[in-house]
Amino acid sequence: MAQSMSFLLAFSLLALFPLCFCDKTPGGYLYPQFYDHSCPRAKQIVKSVVAKAVAREARMAASLLRLHFHDCFVKGCDASLLLDSSQNIISEKRSVPNQNSARGFEVIDEIKSALEKECPSTVSCADILALAARDSTVLTGGPSWEVPLGRRDSRGASLSGSNSNIPAPNNTFETILTKFKLKKLNIIDLVALSGSHTIGNARCTTFRQRLYNQSGNGLADSTLDQSYAAQLRTRCPRSGGDQNLFFLDFVSPTKFDNSYFKNLLASKGLLNSDEVLVTKSEVSKKLVQQYAENNELFFEQFAKSMVKMGNLSPLTGSRGEIRKRCRKVNS
Repeated sequence: MAQSMSFLLAFSLLALFPLCFCDKTPGGYLYPQFYDHSCPRAKQIVKSVVAKAVAREARMAASLLRLHFHDCFVKGCDASLLLDSSQNIISEKRSVPNQNSARGFEVIDEIKSALEKECPSTVSCADILALAARDSTVLTGGPSWEVPLGRRDSRGASLSGSNSNIPAPNNTFETILTKFKLKKLNIIDLVALSGSHTIGNARCTTFRQRLYNQSGNGLADSTLDQSYAAQLRTRCPRSGGDQNLFFLDFVSPTKFDNSYFKNLLASKGLLNSDEVLVTKSEVSKKLVQQYAENNELFFEQFAKSMVKMGNLSPLTGSRGEIRKRCRKVNS
């Protein structure tokens, strides 16, 4: 009898905390079924609002995916990015990587508002970001994955962390890899997650130096296809046009696929941080080649790496809070 009771207890725990998508944190577990009883329609509500937003503007999928990245790389996945500046908070939205760049906050507000009506003070803004990133990927043709849930929201932000921790377009390969390693993400995660640049846009100011003065000698980047560079110069002049937008993947800019990696092998990666994946490391170049040849392999690794990134230092248990509005801490 005692043995059968032990078996039943073990079985029920496995059902509650599935092995594949469960992350143990100091305050508790993240697991996909976290809201199954407290807010059964949570995932459906997030998906519905994201779908409408992406239907209105295809670019929004990449914007929402990027919010999750920029949140997790600073203080962990705790929705600190969403906080506006206040008396005690300097918003991460003011940082170099986010200013005039991070967007989609109104969509997150819309999701939060719908969830607060359905189940007040239950679903965290941090979990909304994680779900919206997954849904955006799926809506544009990318892979799906079970999102571990149960994150709570921070009561503070870190402008300095946002400025220093998020990989920048002009960072060297070693700097980017170091920033990933500091988050316990490896070179496989780096290359796979860079594949998110299969959708979305970049501003002229983020890659201008590649067109005119890559090494301080007044010459264009030699690792950039010159006909592609000439095409880019028509809308990205030496001065002015800073905010002009360009597709990160000009082949299939709104479809989540592996054409980004094919572009890199053709010397047509838009950002310096893209192209260094094939020019500065044999290990990352080999991964780029593998993903360019095998879309399924890329999708599989992207999903794994997104779960891994989504598990970065979440607040669980009694730490943090469930914000009523994502832009401000509860009073």
